[in-house]
Amino acid sequence: MHCIALDPGLFFARNFCVLSRRFYVNTTRSKYTASSGFYEEHVRTDVAWYHLMMGIVLLYTLVSVLVISAASLIGVVTLSVKTSVLKAGMHFFIGLAAGALLGDAFIHLIPTAFSEGVDGITFALAILGGMVIFLLLEKYLRWYNKNVEHGRCLPGEVCIVQSKKPVGALVLFGDGVHNFIDGAIIAASYAVSIPLGVATTVAVFLHEVPQEISDFALLLHSGYSKIQALLWNGVSALTALVGAVLFFALGDVFVNIEPIAAIFTAGGFIYIAAANLVPEIQKTEHPGTSAVEFIAVIIGIALMFALLALE
Repeated sequence: MHCIALDPGLFFARNFCVLSRRFYVNTTRSKYTASSGFYEEHVRTDVAWYHLMMGIVLLYTLVSVLVISAASLIGVVTLSVKTSVLKAGMHFFIGLAAGALLGDAFIHLIPTAFSEGVDGITFALAILGGMVIFLLLEKYLRWYNKNVEHGRCLPGEVCIVQSKKPVGALVLFGDGVHNFIDGAIIAASYAVSIPLGVATTVAVFLHEVPQEISDFALLLHSGYSKIQALLWNGVSALTALVGAVLFFALGDVFVNIEPIAAIFTAGGFIYIAAANLVPEIQKTEHPGTSAVEFIAVIIGIALMFALLALE
C-alpha cells in the first residue's frame, strides 16, 4: 500500500522504501532471460517508466496537499464580518470545535490506529503522552504570558499586555501534527493508485473544512486578530507538505510511526476539548445559549461521523 512497484503492469504496490534501480534490476532477473541485449533493454525501458510514474505521483501529491492546505484559509470569509457579530456566534463555534475535536479523536484517529494493529499498552502510552505533553505546553504558555510578557514592562510604566489564551497555541500545535499525518496519508494513497489518491484528497478536504472553521474560531476566541489567525492557521496547514515529503523520503520507517502519531494527536485533541472548551461551555448559565452550545457539540460530532462515509 505504501510503495511504488516498478513493473508497469502493476503500477503500484508495497514497500516504497526499497524501491530503487538496484532493487528493480534484481527482481527483474527472475522474469527475463539473462541474455544481455533483451534483458538490458527491458531494464532501461522500465526504469524510465518508473521515473515517469514517480514524477506524476509526486506532482499529484504536492498539488493535492496544497489544495488541502488552502482549506486553512476558509477564515478569510470573516474579514468582512464585524467583530461584534463573530463574538455573538462564538458560543456556537466553541461548541462546534469541542464536538469536532472529540469526534475526530474517537471516530477517526483512534479507530485508524487500532486498524493498524497497535497494541493496548502502546495505545495507552501514546494517548496519555499526548495529553501530558499538551498539559505541559499549556502550563508553559501560561507561565510565559504571566512572567515573560508582563516582565517586558519597565518599572513604573503604564503597560497593557494583550496576552493570548493558551488554547490557541494548543490548537495550532495539535492541528499541525494532524495535518502532518494527513499529508502522509495522501502520499501513501497516491502510492497505491491515482484514483485512490484523489478520493483520499477529497475526503481529507471535506474533513478539514469544519475542522478549520472550528480552529479559526478558537484562535479568535484566544485573542488572535483575524489576520493573525489566518496566518498561523496557514502555517499549521503547511505541515501536511512536510508529512507528504517525509513519506516519500523515509518509506516504511515513517509508516511505522504514523499510527502512534495519530494516537498522540487524539490525546491532544481530547485534552483541548476536555480541559479548555468544555469548561468554557460549563460557564454558560443562560438556558438558550446553553442549548445552542449543546446542539453545536452534537453537530460537531455528527459531522465527524458523517465523514466516515468518505473513508
